[in-house]
Amino acid sequence: MGIEKFQLVNRLLKEKAIPTQHLPQVIAGPIVRKVTPTECHLWVVTSNAETPSLKLSFCDQAIAGECQSETVRVGSFAFIHLISFYTSETFKDRARISYQLLFNDSSAQAIWEKEQRSILYDGQSAPSFHYTETPETILHGSCRKPHFHDDDALAQVDVLHKHAFEKGNDFPDLLLMTGDQIYADDVAGPMLKAIHSVIDRLGLYHESLEGAVVSNTSELATHEFGFYEREQLLPQIATNTVLSSIFFGAKKKPVFTSVNAQNHLIGSAEIIAMYLLVWSDTLWTNVSIDKNGIPEKYLSIFDKENGALTGFVKQLPQVRRALAHIPTYMIFDDHDVTDDWNLTRGWEQEVYGNPLSKRMIGNALIGYLLCQGWGNAPKKVAPLIAKVKGSVSEEGFTAHEEIINDLLGFDQWHYRLDTTPPIEVLDTRTQRWRSESNMNKPSGLMDWEALCDFQHSIIGKESVIVVSAAPIYGVKVIEAIQKMFTFFGKALTVDAENWMAHKGTANVILNIFRHYKTPPEFIILSGDVHYSFVYDVRLRFRRNSPHITQFTCSGLKNAFPDGLIKWLDRLNRALYRSKSPLNLFTRRRNMSVKAREPSTGYGELFNGCAIGVLKISQNNADVQCKALLSNGKEVEFPASKDD
Repeated sequence: MGIEKFQLVNRLLKEKAIPTQHLPQVIAGPIVRKVTPTECHLWVVTSNAETPSLKLSFCDQAIAGECQSETVRVGSFAFIHLISFYTSETFKDRARISYQLLFNDSSAQAIWEKEQRSILYDGQSAPSFHYTETPETILHGSCRKPHFHDDDALAQVDVLHKHAFEKGNDFPDLLLMTGDQIYADDVAGPMLKAIHSVIDRLGLYHESLEGAVVSNTSELATHEFGFYEREQLLPQIATNTVLSSIFFGAKKKPVFTSVNAQNHLIGSAEIIAMYLLVWSDTLWTNVSIDKNGIPEKYLSIFDKENGALTGFVKQLPQVRRALAHIPTYMIFDDHDVTDDWNLTRGWEQEVYGNPLSKRMIGNALIGYLLCQGWGNAPKKVAPLIAKVKGSVSEEGFTAHEEIINDLLGFDQWHYRLDTTPPIEVLDTRTQRWRSESNMNKPSGLMDWEALCDFQHSIIGKESVIVVSAAPIYGVKVIEAIQKMFTFFGKALTVDAENWMAHKGTANVILNIFRHYKTPPEFIILSGDVHYSFVYDVRLRFRRNSPHITQFTCSGLKNAFPDGLIKWLDRLNRALYRSKSPLNLFTRRRNMSVKAREPSTGYGELFNGCAIGVLKISQNNADVQCKALLSNGKEVEFPASKDD
C-alpha cells in the first residue's frame, strides 16, 4: 500500500473517532514461520492497513532479494500479514540472519522501533533467525492450555535463546508445535472476558448465525448464558442427548480428565481474538476482565481461573520474543477445533449436519488457516487465503459458508520440511479412515490413500522424522482400556483416538515400518497425551531392523492427574512387561517396544509441563531425548546400552 493510500485510511479511521492511538502498531508477532535456504516467511498482525516490508541482513550487510506479502483483514483494526522474502543467495548454514520490519509511514516506523525492543535480546538491534539443512536440536511440544495451574514450558524456548545469545552458539534449530496450540473448547471465564474485550477494541468482525439461540455473535458477550452456560446456546438434535452431551457438554470421562465446554468459542472473531491473546502480550495491557454477567455460582471458578491466567500472561513476553527468533511449524489436533474432532463417523454426521456446529468447526479452521496453517506451507494454502481475502468487506465475511465448505473439503494440511533428515508432518484429523461396520467405532487417524502417500514420500530415504499429533506407539494398558470402552460402544467416553484403534490404519502404518525399503533410522515426535515417554522400537525376527525412536512430550501447559498416571504406569509395566503373554494380543506383537526410563520420576512415564528437546547426530544414529520442564529443570530419557 502506498503512503498516500495509507494516510487516507488513517484519516478515514480518525473521522470515525476510534482511538487507534491506544493500539500497538504490531498486535502480535512477528513469528518466524517457514524458512528454506532461499526464502523466509514471517507472520505478523498490525492494527492498521499498511503491510510492512521486510529487510534481511547478514553481518550488517543487506541481503538482496524480493519481498512479497499477503494481508487478510479480520477487523476494523486487525490485519493479518504473511510477509515473504525470496533471495537468490543461499543462507549460510546456521548463520544468524537479522530482519527488520519497515513501514512507509515514518510515525508508524518510529512506534514499531520502540515496540520491538521488547522482542530483542541483550546486544541485539534487530530480531534474527537461522537456517540449517541438517537440524541437530529440534524443540517440540503440544497442549498449551492458558488456565492450567502450572507454568508455560513454551517460555523455556526464550531461556534457551537467551543463553545461546550469551554464548554465541547452541541455538535450537527449529520448533515444532504438534497440536492443541489453543483450546477452543475449554476456555476459562476470564479468558472469554479478555476475548470479548479484544473483539471490541479491534472491531473484529461479528457474523450472523443460523439455527442458533442468538442471531448474531455480537450478542454472545451480554447473553445470560454467554459465560459458563453456553451449552444452552449450542445445537440440540432430536434426541436431545448425543450432540449436546458428547460434543458440547462437559463430558465425564472416568479414566481421563473431564473437558469443560461451557465456554466453547463460537464465532470467528472469538477464535481470532484467542490466537492474538495466546501469541502476544501486547493487548493484555488494556484488557478488561470484570465479573459482569458471571453467574454467582461460578464466581469461585472464575477467580481460580483468573489466578492461573495471570501467570500465563506474565510469561507471554518471553514466548513472543522466542517465537520471533526461531523457525516455527504447527499442526492442529482436536482442541484447536473441538474435543473429539472427527473421532467417529457418527460424530461427523451429527456435527456437520447441524448448521451451527458446522459453522463453529469452520470458524476454528478459519482461525487455524490464518494463524497457524498459513505459515507452514504458504503455496499450498494460497487458494484458501485468496478466497478468504476476497470475501472480506466492512461487514465481515461475505462468503462465510462457501469458505467453510472449502476448508472442510481441503485435504492438504500435511506438509514436509526438506531438511536432512526430512520432516514429515502428518494430518491425523481430516483424512480419517471411517468405520463402515459401526458409526460409533473410532475412525482410523489416517485413511489408506493418505498412508500410501506418506509411505511413498519416505521410501528409500536414509532417515526420516515424522510428526504425529498422537503417539503411534501408545501405552498398551491405556490402549487396552480404550479398546474395552470401544467394545461397549463408549469410544467417545475415553477419547479412543490411537493409531491401533482402527484395524485398517493400524495394519497399514505397522506395515510401513516393516517394509524393507523403510528408512533405517526413524524418529517419531508426538504429544497429545499430557505425559512424556520415549520408546525404542525394533522388529522381532528380522536382521537389520530399522531403528525407530518415538519421543512423546506433552503438554506445554497441561498435565495428567498425577495419582492416576502413577497407577497406569505401574499397571502397564506389570501387565505388559517384555515377556508378558498379553503382548501377543496387541497389534504390535512382532515388534519389540522398549521404554527409556526418565532420569527423574517413576517408571516409564513422566508427568509434568515440558517442551521436548531432541538432539540428533548428522547420521541420525544417536538420538538424545530430554524434557525441558516449565521450571527450567531437565529430565533425560537415556537409551539403553544395547540400542
